[in-house]
Amino acid sequence: MQIKNVALIGAGAVGAYFIYGFSGLENLSFCVVAEGESAEKIKTDGVIINEKTYHPVIKTPEEAKAIIEKQRQAEGISEPKNLEEQALSLVGRDIYEKLIKEYTQKQWGRECKDLPSFIIKRLPVRFIYDNNYFNDIYQGIPIGGYTQIFEKLLDVDGIDVKLGTSFDEIVAGASFKDIADKLIYTGAIDEYFNFKLGKLDYRTVKFETEVLEGVENYQGNAVVNFTSADVPYTRIIEHKHFEFAKDVHGNSIKDTIISKEYSKEFEEGDEPYYPVNDDRNSQLFKSYEDLAKQENDVIFAGRLGAYKYYDMAPCIEAAFELVKQEIGVECI
Repeated sequence: MQIKNVALIGAGAVGAYFIYGFSGLENLSFCVVAEGESAEKIKTDGVIINEKTYHPVIKTPEEAKAIIEKQRQAEGISEPKNLEEQALSLVGRDIYEKLIKEYTQKQWGRECKDLPSFIIKRLPVRFIYDNNYFNDIYQGIPIGGYTQIFEKLLDVDGIDVKLGTSFDEIVAGASFKDIADKLIYTGAIDEYFNFKLGKLDYRTVKFETEVLEGVENYQGNAVVNFTSADVPYTRIIEHKHFEFAKDVHGNSIKDTIISKEYSKEFEEGDEPYYPVNDDRNSQLFKSYEDLAKQENDVIFAGRLGAYKYYDMAPCIEAAFELVKQEIGVECI
């Protein structure tokens, strides 16, 4: 029997599954934006957030673009020489001073004028109701976090894991050649060379973690950043929201755990997190990079080995590219 016509009435869950096989899905989040009487009410009464009343000025995308463009032109910056000039040339003075300046100086412990311009390129500018930090089509974190990924990566015959052991202890009195043909070094590059050219600067992070019993929802989001200088921490992480506030059985979690994150200058005994790519450190790193090129069969990688700021996705991408260069294998 030949079927000439098919009526699909109400796709539902099962139908939606089959539809996905015939077409991709747009990365669309549905939201409702106030307009008309609701918008006027927001203008007059404001919006209460954390017991404070705010009176947002509601603009159309074209009005917002015009304001930013006017501010950009007023700065007259064609070739930004530092982070402050880069930000002003991209978004104008209002957004820079309200959202970027104090947060950036708190994060890096330096004036924006003393930081390189490329740092600010990580911030997207949009004229739509989309508050995502990234522009990537696919966004997410591994279910269960990154720990279980590394457990699986390292659960292979021939891989030995030594915790609480410094690199010096492993190669003390010997060459790494006694262990392997090649070394991938992801520690601090200046430490590898015993700081013979001087010490590079790093930023580190301090966490204050609190268990809030009986508090089911502290801030309503996994990460909230605090841009003003009068708040000492840069952000608060509420861990349960990474897993949609559910336990392994899908039940709601009645308590919550938060971590306040403080950015600080690296000191002896701290774990270095971020390289500081100002002029002094950039020049010093180039000298260390020249030494690194003379090290046969040593690959310097990662944030500390390459002295480069990586977000997680580019970091993994760089690792895949390294595998391709070294052994000719495409990871994806």
